[in-house]
Amino acid sequence: MTVRIDISGLAPDRLRFAASPLAELTAMLHVLAEPGHHPQRADWAREVWAGLRPELAERLREAECLWRSSQADFLLPARPRPSLAEELDDVDRIDDETYVTAALVTTCGGGRARLAAPSPLTDAAARERALDLAQARGARQEAFAERLLTDPAGVRAWVRRTLEECADAFFDAAWTDVAVRLATDLRLKQDLRRRQGLGAALASVSGAVSLAPDGDCVVVDKLQDKATTAQDGGVTFIPSAFGSPHLVVVHAPGWQPVVQYPVADPGPAGPVSLETVTLRLDALAHPVRLRLLRTLARGPHTTGELAHTWDLSSPEVSRHLAVLRRAGLLTAERHGRYVRHTLNVPDLTALGSDLLAAVLR
Repeated sequence: MTVRIDISGLAPDRLRFAASPLAELTAMLHVLAEPGHHPQRADWAREVWAGLRPELAERLREAECLWRSSQADFLLPARPRPSLAEELDDVDRIDDETYVTAALVTTCGGGRARLAAPSPLTDAAARERALDLAQARGARQEAFAERLLTDPAGVRAWVRRTLEECADAFFDAAWTDVAVRLATDLRLKQDLRRRQGLGAALASVSGAVSLAPDGDCVVVDKLQDKATTAQDGGVTFIPSAFGSPHLVVVHAPGWQPVVQYPVADPGPAGPVSLETVTLRLDALAHPVRLRLLRTLARGPHTTGELAHTWDLSSPEVSRHLAVLRRAGLLTAERHGRYVRHTLNVPDLTALGSDLLAAVLR
């Protein structure tokens, strides 16, 4: 399972390494929404939540679908700017159709194929389909999707104001130190690229990133088999101090490819019993169950959503989910007529940092 980015004939200056304030703020927001993915940031997350104004904390919960399971594409700039304000200005220049589609993909969890034309902004049937998908993700997602489709301009201004207030509340203070670390990483990448070539620089980004033997394609180990091209504007690699262990890739049609990679490894795993390890490794031995876990690492999913994602029958998915639950790797919770399955990140962490990184990637 890989994302392949075509870079054939691409000029060297169009394959760029650069830091992005907006992308790093998005990584921080993901940590706040999913602290279980980032045990090394648990103390930081608690301190930030404790210091937030109640009104801002509630707005972050309302909008977390933009960065919790996966990041909306417009939050990972293909052309990073020096300041957060400049990058938010670039987001403001995106048309409503593009913005709303990107937001709905993260809100609804249904993928672009299920949110394709006609536009939910103008077509009643498409709107209902989008709201049905969002409802399966939860009440907050449904409410956010309905607001977005009813008043896209108002929601866009509301999201920008929320991000700006996050800068005042915690991002600006953290960015001062983070920017130094990212600049150091970028210098190392550029030096490695100059001395040993692009392949060596990509290998230093992550063990999941490589240059194809013919040099015409960047290959990234991710959840699905996808292909995209960097011919229209290049490809950007963005380092992140808060993103570990995630490796995020923007690869949707119409967007320039962006890879956000962690500059730090996850912390060491804690010891678990041999019996527990055996049970869980047996559960992970089946390739379908491993694929289901990689999907669930992006957020809770229903059996139907998992079946659609992997083109499987619902009974087959249910059987695999039962094995994973018995191994303690999943929990299930009913919300109305939906039962959503959630990855048990702490217990997966106990199996080892390499496995955790592979699943969360």
